[in-house]
Amino acid sequence: MMHDDTIVALATPSGSGAIAIIRLSGNAAIEIASRNFKSVSNKVLSQQSTHTIHLGHIIDQTRTIDEVLISIFKNPNSYTGENVVEISCHGSSYIQQEIIQLFLRQGCRMATAGEFTLRAFLNGKLDLSQAEAVADLISSDNEASHQIAIQQMRGGFSSEIAKLREELLNFASLIELELDFAEEDVEFADRTQFKELIERINFVLKRLIDSFAVGNVIKNGIPVAIVGEPNVGKSTLLNALLNEDRAIVSEIAGTTRDTIEDEISIGGIGFRFIDTAGIRDTEDVVESIGIKKTFEKIEQSQVVIYLFDSKSSINNLETVKLEIEKIKNKHPQKPLLIIANKIDQLEDIQLAKLSTEIDNIQLLSAKTGFGVEQLTDSLLNLINTGALRNNETIVTNSRHYDALLKAFEEIQKVQHGLETGLSGDLLAIDIRQALYHFGEITGEITNDDLLGNIFANFCIGK
Repeated sequence: MMHDDTIVALATPSGSGAIAIIRLSGNAAIEIASRNFKSVSNKVLSQQSTHTIHLGHIIDQTRTIDEVLISIFKNPNSYTGENVVEISCHGSSYIQQEIIQLFLRQGCRMATAGEFTLRAFLNGKLDLSQAEAVADLISSDNEASHQIAIQQMRGGFSSEIAKLREELLNFASLIELELDFAEEDVEFADRTQFKELIERINFVLKRLIDSFAVGNVIKNGIPVAIVGEPNVGKSTLLNALLNEDRAIVSEIAGTTRDTIEDEISIGGIGFRFIDTAGIRDTEDVVESIGIKKTFEKIEQSQVVIYLFDSKSSINNLETVKLEIEKIKNKHPQKPLLIIANKIDQLEDIQLAKLSTEIDNIQLLSAKTGFGVEQLTDSLLNLINTGALRNNETIVTNSRHYDALLKAFEEIQKVQHGLETGLSGDLLAIDIRQALYHFGEITGEITNDDLLGNIFANFCIGK
């Protein structure tokens, strides 16, 4: 994998803006930038200290392209571990392309997706899990996903894995040493201490594996389907949650014929609400398609809100109970929130009847906003955020999750081998496999295909 040339890319979003940043990295980055930079104070860029900023102009022969600020970072004290130059220019698309094309003519190459972070990994500035956290940080759109990405980028997850791997490696070395003295029947690895280590590794791996259930929904958002009969206020509830008129609201039943989705952050957690078509028997072809999609969205959601019109149903609550049971029976694993809407149109005695006859019911008026805050609190309570609040390591990456599962499986084999008195050579095989899967997470064991798959998901310029 060649990474000894100099690469260039736009590091800010494409398009016009107040400023743009163009980034170069490679051994010749400062030299190439210096050829085309004229300092206002006649400084020679290549002679300046690292981590300094200089005002001047980008020059193409005798033509001035733009007045810029150039920041220089000399190896190894840079993001990539190479010489890095960052040019802050005016945000005209024309200026951006002129500067980039100039450096391409000077011998730079356009960076591929994630190549700056790839070089940081290859040069030992980040391990692989930290590099992946960079992409998660860029894509984070709520407080929780941002917090997890920051912790992982700072090495919280990888340091925990590295510590376990180091301890396991020490014992592996002692067991391998025993194999060299097999004829003398000596033990260098204390089996009691080894059992304690394996139990501790088991505990940590189990906690990390279990955390993925929370981490995955935090990273990707939690899909919540709002379902119920037509005209019960599903679209009004969606608008109340989003605090905007996102869905069309009408007294006419069957207004929503397709699913409408939008995301909001509640307590730092991303929720994706799905307003579905009302469930009823209909001969309308388009509405029937919408109802079919409703059932598909229930399958895809992680939480279901069943909404019903309390005013029209107060004298027929048995039908409501039947619908609730249908959803529970069909989706027993999905949390179900039962919401009685339009309670502003009921009398106190009717409200008491609702609470008495239907278990765990929540009262709400989507029109006035009453009960919306209680609903959002209920949604948050469904997510176990204890680990997040305690700043514990949370796994969000499916690749890490897969490697942890495989490592856990091998550690289980080692534990069973210790309990049954398995020979050292066979124990060593399982330990090596566990070490291999630990190394996959941090990048101590990797290949070009894996790196290609990971960094292909990055944006250009990062």
